Amino acid sequence: MNNIKQDFTIKDLENISGIKAHTIRIWEKRYNLLEPKRTETNIRYYTPENLTKLLNIVLLNKNNFKISKIAAMSEDEITSQSRELAFSIATNDEAINAFKVSMFQFDKILFNNTYHKLLHKKTFREIFKDVFIPFLDHIGLLWQTETLLPAHEHFISNLIAQKIQLNTEKLQYSISNTNKTYVLFLPENEIHELGLLYLNYELVLRGFHTIYLGQSLPLNNLNYFLEGDREICFIASLTIQPYDDKVEDYFSEIDEVMHNTNNQFIAVGRKIAKIKHLELNDSIKLYDSIPDLLKVL
Repeated sequence: MNNIKQDFTIKDLENISGIKAHTIRIWEKRYNLLEPKRTETNIRYYTPENLTKLLNIVLLNKNNFKISKIAAMSEDEITSQSRELAFSIATNDEAINAFKVSMFQFDKILFNNTYHKLLHKKTFREIFKDVFIPFLDHIGLLWQTETLLPAHEHFISNLIAQKIQLNTEKLQYSISNTNKTYVLFLPENEIHELGLLYLNYELVLRGFHTIYLGQSLPLNNLNYFLEGDREICFIASLTIQPYDDKVEDYFSEIDEVMHNTNNQFIAVGRKIAKIKHLELNDSIKLYDSIPDLLKVL
């Protein structure tokens, strides 16, 4: 955790807020909206509090608050006005910005209020597709620039996971297609499960019976499901694991597990690009992304 910086450059602020560094400097110098600190060597940097304030300013400015008016507000007024605005709006861009503020402030109330406002205009599937996916994509970009703490990602990911699980639970008694069972899991040491959780929701929504095994499952555990008479389709999501130098070995092991069975194995995720050249058992299917997979289910 210590190797992720907690102080931000102006480029970090640009990446997170979507506001150009040049504009941020104008707001800073002309309106005194941000007060960066300086290191002992006179290098400017911004605190998490600066970042949160900027996100609140952006939310207000995108909703017809002039910068001059925002500059005249106190810190508390900016915070309260932006929270009130986030509660009252339900458009995609503003919701994403409100979720950013929620993430950096560890504000569960703001997250839940924003989510419930969205529910007045969108279905859960639309929220996930139109808001959560772009938001999570942006988080991925922040990881690449090391502007995000693991604590921030864990906080917001768990809140989104709760919404997926809640909506899945509502569907559990509507299973109609029992001819096939989908067994969903992540490889060992893989913890990125939001995509798999949502895929489980989509399968249950379509009436399929699923068994969700979650994170970090050893492949030898799959043998248990092959001993019965039910038709099984395994689905594994591969985002970080296995590592690039191990991924071919992993699929060789899958090939052995699936040999001489009438069941299926579906692998989806970033790692698929690393093994498309392999000659695999016909029962093994590969998809680059969950939306690609959903098109054929």
